[in-house]
Amino acid sequence: MPHNPAIKPVDYFRSIYGDDYYISRFQDPGVIEAEFGRLSTKQVIKKFYTHHDPAGIFIPKEGWISPNHEFTLPNWLSEEDANYITKKFEKSGWSGGVNYYRCLNSNWELTEPWTGAQIKVPTKFIVGDLDITYHYPGIQDYIHKGGFKHDVPLLEEVVVMKGVAHFIQQEKAHEITDHILDFIKKF
Repeated sequence: MPHNPAIKPVDYFRSIYGDDYYISRFQDPGVIEAEFGRLSTKQVIKKFYTHHDPAGIFIPKEGWISPNHEFTLPNWLSEEDANYITKKFEKSGWSGGVNYYRCLNSNWELTEPWTGAQIKVPTKFIVGDLDITYHYPGIQDYIHKGGFKHDVPLLEEVVVMKGVAHFIQQEKAHEITDHILDFIKKF
């Protein structure tokens, strides 16, 4: 998304989606970590990896997951993979992962001098049609109706993969690898 000098990203997401939107909920240090700490790490991992609602991820303060909720993993994520990811988050905690979202406004401020700058390298953009970021208000028009091409003049191709959500490199690993290799071969 291009830099919008009129509104900070977190304020934008909160105005569109409200206080239960995951980006909104991640802002106060320690709060979401404590909430996730009341659940098993594996439950939280499975919830994120099995979420397929393009409208977004909402984490109500009243409770997000019941402690005995069972998840069916998608075919691209094995129980072994979920266990590996779980162990990594059990070791590191949640702060590192959610700090990215806590820095959205700071990054917005730091990148302000480049408002309107174009990205001038050959580019291929790949997104899943179920990815929540592909459903932000106005983003599809931006991508498909010239705004993206204006900001990235060497954009060679936009690929929208059907039935794919946010974890595109895992969901369609072979297809993504093929896209990357085909693109690199041009150079």
